[in-house]
Amino acid sequence: MNGRMAIVLAAGKGTRMNSELPKVLVSACGRPMIEYVIDALEQAEIDKIVVVVGYRANDVREALKRRHALTFVDQTQQLGTGHAVMVCQKELAAHHGPVLIVTGDSPLLQVASVQKLLQSFEQERPACILGTLHKSDPKGLGRIVRDDQGDFLGVIEEKDATPEQLALTEVNMSTYVFDSEDLLFALEQLKNDNAQKEYYLTDCPGILRRAGKKILALPVLKPCEALSVNNMTELGVVENEMRKMGCYARAENL
Repeated sequence: MNGRMAIVLAAGKGTRMNSELPKVLVSACGRPMIEYVIDALEQAEIDKIVVVVGYRANDVREALKRRHALTFVDQTQQLGTGHAVMVCQKELAAHHGPVLIVTGDSPLLQVASVQKLLQSFEQERPACILGTLHKSDPKGLGRIVRDDQGDFLGVIEEKDATPEQLALTEVNMSTYVFDSEDLLFALEQLKNDNAQKEYYLTDCPGILRRAGKKILALPVLKPCEALSVNNMTELGVVENEMRKMGCYARAENL
């Protein structure tokens, strides 16, 4: 299959949300967070949307049952973001072209940002593009490291960063476009030799760069897309932003 494919990571429990619901089904301004994500992808003219489900997978399927064009893939063990993409191997192997990867708990995902990333991919034909932004308070987020020429070197997680790297303001927001074949190659090389014994998708751009592939980090995401939802307090901040923008009904109004 050619065209544009998206993988939505939606398997997590979200233990800090004080809810028994899967995190992506927690309501933001009256609708499950994942609904806004799917809206944005549909409006960006994604040809195939794959949703990775895990915790209470049937609840996620039921919530999205009216979305007839979705493909669901089960991640029966939550072994990291890289593993969540690994379970989509069958879908990836049948696809030729760009693969957008986003999280299902990003209700402020912007259609314009998705379109810019896909347009850049089609123009530049890299192995991977990371959607980034500059954030005045980047605490808790992985930093984008560049060389003296401004080219992408890697993503450094905050816990592993030097003081100089902690001062960087360009951050990774878990929004990627990969070439499907290059993504499969990177997933084959992915290791879980870390304290959590998980497979991290953030390692894939570095794997591809070391293989001599072209990697771009583009700060095209909008400030509202820097608002993450990891607990109920952060959800309240996101809902306030959605109301201020008058855009809580559907993603196309964002």
